[in-house]
Amino acid sequence: MLPLILQSNVSEIKNQKSTMDKTAWYNLQNLDTLDTPALVWYPSRIAQNIDTLVTMLPEVNRLRPHVKTHKCQEVTELMLAKGITKFKCATIAEAEMLAICQAPDVLLAYQPVATKLQRFITLIQTYTTTQFSCLVDDLSVGQAIATAAIQHEITINVYIDLNVGMNRTGILPQKAEELINALLDLKGIAVKGLHAYDGHIRDQDLALRTENCHQAFVPVFALASGFSEKGIALQIVAGGSPTFPIHAQNPQVECSPGTFPLWDKGYKDAFPEQAFEPAALVLSRVISHPSTNRICIDLGHKSVAAENDLNRRVHFLNAPDAQFIGQSEEHLVLEVSDIQDFPIGKVLYGVPIHVCPTVALYERAYLAENQSITDRYWKVIARDRKLML
Repeated sequence: MLPLILQSNVSEIKNQKSTMDKTAWYNLQNLDTLDTPALVWYPSRIAQNIDTLVTMLPEVNRLRPHVKTHKCQEVTELMLAKGITKFKCATIAEAEMLAICQAPDVLLAYQPVATKLQRFITLIQTYTTTQFSCLVDDLSVGQAIATAAIQHEITINVYIDLNVGMNRTGILPQKAEELINALLDLKGIAVKGLHAYDGHIRDQDLALRTENCHQAFVPVFALASGFSEKGIALQIVAGGSPTFPIHAQNPQVECSPGTFPLWDKGYKDAFPEQAFEPAALVLSRVISHPSTNRICIDLGHKSVAAENDLNRRVHFLNAPDAQFIGQSEEHLVLEVSDIQDFPIGKVLYGVPIHVCPTVALYERAYLAENQSITDRYWKVIARDRKLML
């Protein structure tokens, strides 16, 4: 048994910790009606992150945020209110969500083939106040797009998808000149620019990340310069969140960060030079005490992105030292130092390590303001593969 003075110190430390938890930014006072697991967004933090983004480059028209993280009309409308008019997306549903918000300029960062091409054309014909464009990295696809455009008496804007090392889609910049020249000769399409996603450049050291980014884009700028000398201007759309601060310094580039409105633990740890703050949490409850110093919570694979190793899926703000033992579809088992600190029913506040696929697991995000859950929520509308079209 601890000496009385040590017991007193332990009690005092616990009381101090309890007080800190109650006043922490994430703590919510009225959780009785919130069923868990739940996705909770903090709108004031989302607005702050958008403000931070806008201040990170001198011209707001050089921003083309990707909406794949939030997939939400209300977040899009916050960006529009800040003067952001260009957006990027990965699905037809995301593109339609942007059109519903009356976004002026939408780039589908995907090469549409087969049914997706037909849906894309329907999108263009339905939402006539939005200017749409898409990616191309193959001549046969470009020809199919041009043919379909002529049949529907429209012109489709395209960007050439370049592979700068991600090795996922795209043509190598050194081989793209022939493709661009062939596409320029086609009726029905208009070549607007170059697109290059460099998601593989993730060095934690900013100087090394900058060096690797610059090396990867040497052939991209050479390609653009060569066409500029011929009188053909090609806009460069580049980057994601890791390289955003680097591309922001180059006036030739439209920047496409995506995670910034919500941020997550993974990016906060990896890229500390970016001042965004987590604005999305997954809330879960202790549902069982399976053994001494072990708790089970209702946060399974279906409630938080599970592509990382077990201990790299979520970070609990009010249980930072919990050890991850096992996870299944509906359960997560943790080992804690003192089970008395985690009674059944206690709420854990988790910051996703990877917020993008986590958000896609929820059909709505509950809103937290003034340390309380409000009676409002925002639909994660574009998590569906199809809205109306």
